Amino acid sequence: MTATFMALMDSFIVNVAAPSIRTDMGASFAQVELVISGYVLVYGLLLITGGRLGDIRGYRPLFLLGVVVFTAASLACGLAPTPGTLIAFRVVQAVGAALFYPQVLSILQTAFTGRMRTRAFAVFGATIGGASIAGQLLGGILIQADLWGLSWRPIFLVNVPFGALVIAGALATLPSVRSGGSGTRLDLRGTLLLSAALLLLSVPLTEGHATGWPAWTWIMLVLSVPAFAAFIGWQRRLGARGGFPLTPPALFKRPTFTGGNILAVAFFAGNAGLFFVLAMHLQFGLDYSALEAGLTFTPLAVTFVVASLVAPRMAPRLGAHVLTLGYAINALGTIALLATLWAGGPDITGTMMIPALAVIGFGEGLGVSPLFGTVLSGVPENDAGSASGVLETAGQVGMSLGITGIGLVFFSVLGSASDVTSYADAFTWALAGNTVLALLALALVPRLTRAEQHPA
Repeated sequence: MTATFMALMDSFIVNVAAPSIRTDMGASFAQVELVISGYVLVYGLLLITGGRLGDIRGYRPLFLLGVVVFTAASLACGLAPTPGTLIAFRVVQAVGAALFYPQVLSILQTAFTGRMRTRAFAVFGATIGGASIAGQLLGGILIQADLWGLSWRPIFLVNVPFGALVIAGALATLPSVRSGGSGTRLDLRGTLLLSAALLLLSVPLTEGHATGWPAWTWIMLVLSVPAFAAFIGWQRRLGARGGFPLTPPALFKRPTFTGGNILAVAFFAGNAGLFFVLAMHLQFGLDYSALEAGLTFTPLAVTFVVASLVAPRMAPRLGAHVLTLGYAINALGTIALLATLWAGGPDITGTMMIPALAVIGFGEGLGVSPLFGTVLSGVPENDAGSASGVLETAGQVGMSLGITGIGLVFFSVLGSASDVTSYADAFTWALAGNTVLALLALALVPRLTRAEQHPA
């Protein structure tokens, strides 16, 4: 869980530090953007491969290798002398995170059973909620404190002592599980095809708005479709002849797995889209500092953590319908936030949004850990890493789609305006789009609950 916290916190903490990095290093806007997007892109590209390597080589050694790489790269980021070296070490950081993060879900799936597994996934969900907000809060605190005159550098250096503790703890406690068997090997062609497909999809989604959506972004998006088709075709052919595909086609014959991944895309798209436009409105529309913006998010994080820990107690009675309740509450909270914005208009404040944000956080908390547990339930142990990587990649793709889609609505309405009324209008329209995603996630839940009741 400590490693999970580090990986997710690092995705958020750099957003807060972007202005300080640019000022301190004399970096361009493009370089600062690569510090953020380079991590996201490489991390998303390698999650499935990292998960499959865990199936083949063992979850414990891949976890340890990933944490060592991540910790060393964090130290290098904190000492980076130039923007170029910082970008390069952020990429190495992403490689480390993609190696160890899928092993977390694999270990939870294979090392725990029954109620203990449910509780383990609940703590996992609570960790996700805590890390997403802690990144923004801790980043704001560290930068404002300017420890030893190091400006933004402690946001990376803080990972070093935690990484050392994780390595020591993993050596002492993690089980040695190798599920794939001695004959299993990495599907290199599948890895290359999937990487190409994800690259064609992720780069334009990540860089499209910043570059003004030039022709190459649309060309890449179009080419991603045949690239994914080529990957799927190769996986089927390799599996049919008894090979070891990167993502075993049999996984997608499980209705729970397929339905859960579709639901994950919709849910995380709405989640990430809300976080993105809310941060924009708070920091640019309402002129909040990074720390003030982070504090506004805190009630959402608190209720998210509480709901994640409560979910296992509700599961024996409600089963997968915990997800139905969670996504219904999430949708109601989003509608309440939209109503608050309509009522408050340009006079809206972060404090006025807190009740609706708290409801949203509670719904999201009920919807995360049961989702991971339900989707991965029944997955064969020798495919646990691959399945974890697919699910986490679905979440990453959903986040990219949500930020791009909801962000496109926000910036289209905002245009070139910079007054508080225009930001309030843009946020209102973006939140209307977010409401659609919340309702879509709710509408997809019955497919997952039916699949669990009638497994393949």
